[in-house]
Amino acid sequence: MILPDRNIAPDRALLTIGGIIFDRLGEPMTVSRLWDEIRELHQKRPISYVWFLLSVDLLFVMNLVWFDQDGLLRRSAQRVAG
Repeated sequence: MILPDRNIAPDRALLTIGGIIFDRLGEPMTVSRLWDEIRELHQKRPISYVWFLLSVDLLFVMNLVWFDQDGLLRRSAQRVAG
């Protein structure tokens, strides 16, 4: 599920989708906007919203993303101390 295996294709693994999500977060954005962008990228072979959220959850667990005070999702590398 997290990594590809004989039942999960490499492009469907949560780590792969999480990488795509992380890549799209060049600027802070709402989850809704991010979902719209990811859905647009996967028009030919759509992913479910649940699979998208699991990928975002994985990024949280890996401490790669966080929500700022405005409710925007950001990369952790952009986080400012204080």
